[in-house]
This record gives sequence, structure tokens and C-alpha cells, in this order.
Amino acid sequence: MIEATELTKRYGERTAVDRLSFTVRPGRVTGFLGPNGAGKSTTMRLILGLDSASGGRVTVGGKAYRDLPVPLRAVGSLLDAKGVHGGRSAYHHLAGLAASNGIPRRRVDEVLDLVGLPAATARGRAKGFSLGMGQRLGIAAALIGDPEVLILDEPVNGLDTEGIRWIRELMKSLAAEGRTVFLSSHLMSEMELTADHLIVIGRGRLIADTTMRDFIETNSRAHTLVRSPEPDRLRALLESTGAQVRLDATGGWRVDGPDAATIGNLARDHGLAIHELTSMHSSLEEVYTALSQSSVEYRTENQKEAAR
Repeated sequence: MIEATELTKRYGERTAVDRLSFTVRPGRVTGFLGPNGAGKSTTMRLILGLDSASGGRVTVGGKAYRDLPVPLRAVGSLLDAKGVHGGRSAYHHLAGLAASNGIPRRRVDEVLDLVGLPAATARGRAKGFSLGMGQRLGIAAALIGDPEVLILDEPVNGLDTEGIRWIRELMKSLAAEGRTVFLSSHLMSEMELTADHLIVIGRGRLIADTTMRDFIETNSRAHTLVRSPEPDRLRALLESTGAQVRLDATGGWRVDGPDAATIGNLARDHGLAIHELTSMHSSLEEVYTALSQSSVEYRTENQKEAAR
């Protein structure tokens, strides 16, 4: 497990992480969410011993990272896919990591195959890699020690649709093996498909530590998606009852207020045909955006208006 207890990090007068406590357990994918400036990257650096805490502590498997005898066999991480010397090949970058932690050279070929980097590509210099290829190399480096714990910051950045689906299934399969997977991403739709549990922070403090399902159901506003061949008439009818009606991104009307049964009865009573009537919950993105508004450090004018 990853365990943080009253974890605090200050930079001068600014507190980046403020008495943060949480546990990331094995056997599931745990998503790590927070607005820019919330302290996510700092927290990950504290876990990996790249920064020193101002207070509290964080451990991996009961030990501080610096006390792990063979770090790459315990923890694999991807914080910056560009953290590779451009003049080195992917193969030799991974071979160097393996040698530094007593990992057999054959593991290099295994992880290159696992992440889909062909042998010819792996022998080329990393400076010629696309963003997606760099991400695959970063993930290969995280997996080189076959670790029990994975810490990944924006792992789908630069990947195409196939690559995103691949990393999603990889993370799920690793968690299913009983490993601890800690994932940070701004891509809410992908996080909703991947994570089982969520840790949400804002301004360095804990906002939520709960399952994905509970996070959405507890904080979402139920609404109804309704479609009709007479959309304008339907909207006028619904608004006359006090319902809030707006165009849904997928088409049709998104209705807040009356439930599906009430809408169906209303349409029937007024001779309106209904082609779809679906009870819906908010998406992770909608719930997260609403919940984290007060913790957003940098906002556009539209965001400020929405928060009022």
C-alpha cells in the first residue's frame, strides 16, 4: 500500500500539500484528481522521495521510498515521459535502469514487447520519438522491475485511441493481479472507465476518498434525457411546469426537475410522441468540476461565472 499520514509540503509561505492523509490499496486502480495547483504532482514526488516533506510521512509497503532496498522492483513510476537522455536509445535507457537495480537484461525485451515498441524503434535515439512513443517508453521504464506498486502521472498523454485502450486494459489487469495502481489524469472520461477508487484533492487538502460509484452517485444531480419528434413543443411544455431544460451534448433535451415517469405522463396527456426517455446521472467530469470549483487556482471568466 501507499500510505500518507498528515503529509505536508511547504515552499516558503506557500503550502502545496496540507496535512494530507490517504491510503492507496492493492487490487484496484486508484485515480488521483485535483485542479492544476492542487498538489498532485508534489504529492507524487513526495511518495517517490524526489521532494522532502515539511511534515507528516508517506510510505510504500510500510517503508519510505529511500529505504527500499531495490526501488524499481517495489515501485514503478512515470512522472515525465521526457525524462530520457535524447542521445540514448530506448533499449539502452531501459538496460541502464535494469542494471542499476540488478534486473536481468532479458526484462528489457519483455517490457519493450509489452508496451508495443518494435526492436528497430527501440534501437533508435529517444530524441526522435513522438509523444506517444515517449509515453510507451516511460511506461516500459515503470514496468522494468515488475513492481508491486505503479505510480503514473498522465499515462495516456499523446497516445492514440488504440494506445489509450491498451493502457486502460493494462492498468486494470495489473490491479487484478493484486498490484497497487495510482493514476493521475485530467482526462475525466478515461478516468471514469479505468479507476475503481478516487482520491480528490484541492489546494493540497483532501476533498474525497471514496469509490468511483459512490463519488458520482453521492454528488451528482439526477436528470432525464428525453427526445421527441416535436422538440420545441416538448421544451415549452416542460418549462411551463418549472422544469429546467437544456440541449444535451448527445442531442435531445436534458431535463432537471421532473423524473422520467412524470415527463412521460405529461407528454402522453398532451399527445406528444416520445422517442427516448432515460434517467441519467452526472458524469465524473460534471461531478468533479462542480465539486472542485472552490479549489481551482486559475480560472477563466466563464469558470468564475459558473462558480457563482
